[in-house]
Amino acid sequence: MASMRDIKRRKSSIQSTGQITKAMKLVATVKLQKAKVKAEHTKPYSDCMYSTIQSILERSDTIQHPYLQGGDSPKKAVIVVTSNRGLAGGYNSNVVKLITRGELAQEELEIYAIGKKGREALQRAGYHIALDCSDICEEPTYADAAALGREVLNSFAKGEVGEIWLAYTGFKNTVVHEPRLIKLLPVERGEGESTAEIPMNYEIEEESILEMLIPKYMTSLIYGGLLESVASENGARMQAMDSATSNAEEMIEDLTLLYNRARQGSITQELTEIIAGASAIS
Repeated sequence: MASMRDIKRRKSSIQSTGQITKAMKLVATVKLQKAKVKAEHTKPYSDCMYSTIQSILERSDTIQHPYLQGGDSPKKAVIVVTSNRGLAGGYNSNVVKLITRGELAQEELEIYAIGKKGREALQRAGYHIALDCSDICEEPTYADAAALGREVLNSFAKGEVGEIWLAYTGFKNTVVHEPRLIKLLPVERGEGESTAEIPMNYEIEEESILEMLIPKYMTSLIYGGLLESVASENGARMQAMDSATSNAEEMIEDLTLLYNRARQGSITQELTEIIAGASAIS
């Protein structure tokens, strides 16, 4: 059985850890409220942009444009959104699993990493990091998303990659976060859709319209994914720190009970020794 000093020392250590996790939970809660508002305001626009542009591009399959046909390159650009910090439960690992345990072949992937945790995990797994944008995941802006979108689109237009994917964590509510891997370009017609769709007619030159629409489409999807990921990260961290704080409190209760038992045993032993000594003298 551990000594009273050891139990007291361990209890003090756990109390300090519990104070840290409680403070981290409060910080994550405040950040979550701000990120949640941004994500909820942006999500309807991103979802509408995604469905609208996909509908337009599905009806533009007769137009010859680099954005509409997959390139000859077997490479696939994957924008992976994680965080720069841990202590957020399975938030980072779930996104990494989308890549490492998914159907995409490792040798075909060019990783555009947003977040140090995802970049480090994929590097260890042997994936090629084409670009590190970890500095934008803390406070993402539309300009950051636009710059990254242009970078990926340039690679797509030059034929360096044939497909563009986005891996991020979708935000449903405070406790529900869903890792997602979606294909941005090229758009493919679903198997159950009719082939007799009315084609899209452009009133001006279709190439100039697509040159304007696709970058906005890419930027909107990337920006929406960034905001949802930030909200999901703080929600996951809040839950993880809440669970850690509860575990610390339970451990403190168990150690308090153990300390009291050890203390009672020590007192009982001292009384027994005193009584035995008094009896020997008499």
